[in-house]
Amino acid sequence: MEQARQTDLAVFIQGLPKVELHLHIEGSLEPELMFELARRNGVTLPYDSVEEIRAAYQFANLQEFLDLYYQGMAVLRTRQDFHDLTRAYLERVAQDNVRHVEIFFDPQGHTERGVPFTDVIEGILDALAEGERDLGISSGLVLSILRHLPEEDALKTLEAALPYRDRLLGLGLDSSEVGHPPSKFIRVFEKARDLGLKVMAHAGEEGPPAYLWEALDLLKVDRVDHGNRSLEDPALVARLVTEGMTLTVCPLSNLKLRVVNDLTKHPLKSMLDLGLKVTVNSDDPSYFGGTIGENYRAVAQALDLGRDDLAQLARNGIEGAFSTPERKAALLDELNAHLTTS
Repeated sequence: MEQARQTDLAVFIQGLPKVELHLHIEGSLEPELMFELARRNGVTLPYDSVEEIRAAYQFANLQEFLDLYYQGMAVLRTRQDFHDLTRAYLERVAQDNVRHVEIFFDPQGHTERGVPFTDVIEGILDALAEGERDLGISSGLVLSILRHLPEEDALKTLEAALPYRDRLLGLGLDSSEVGHPPSKFIRVFEKARDLGLKVMAHAGEEGPPAYLWEALDLLKVDRVDHGNRSLEDPALVARLVTEGMTLTVCPLSNLKLRVVNDLTKHPLKSMLDLGLKVTVNSDDPSYFGGTIGENYRAVAQALDLGRDDLAQLARNGIEGAFSTPERKAALLDELNAHLTTS
């Protein structure tokens, strides 16, 4: 009986039209492509095989992951590399019935290695355009700032992006959270808002609830990435619910980085029950062991989520997207059709 229920739920999850709002494109670099790009660009990796790379994907915390993450970036050198990376991601998530993505990229991690900003962004944009044309996946691109670097560097990066203003969706804030509060980046976020960009920030993954308050009050974010630790502050939860703030939660990432030690203890169900507008995302799927579809399946089993919970997660993703009203309406129609027929 239980096996039949799980099979039925897996079919239901597969059919859900999904939106991914928290994905670092560099974190979708699979070991096989890493090796291919290393050969293409003459980069020597400290690994002899795909299996060795996968064995290295064991982290005790966020910083240990980031050390490997930035090392993996070294193989990305050309516009074609960034195209191939993005195209590979889109083809994978198409199999999960992902219908819209809003992805982060970290230009500072590439320009500091001498890779031209134009090669990075144009390679990604080329693939996103193909993804819409060939796979029916609409998309937006978010320039993400590395918070362990000075704000002056962030301002220079935003300046470099100005020629692409009309092709950027927003500005984000990621990398090492602890010790780098949102208040460090007030000026760059103010400039981004003045440019008409949507703004979002990683907050409340490893950082305290105070970082969420700063993201809301000082950066004036339109969306919060992670936000798990909001549950430690009832007043913060009440505000997030009242404002309908979307939280882009990444369950398998949280497990891999020891934000939670057991997926059955993940706060996602509690967040749903409290009325928080939570969504499911993969974060860095190659490093954390799961695409968005695998994240849905994992939390469904670990937290005993039912169809209504899963449908609400999918709906939150659609409503939390920064897409056009027409595209969001079309995706909601797809969701309602699936709920009616499944």
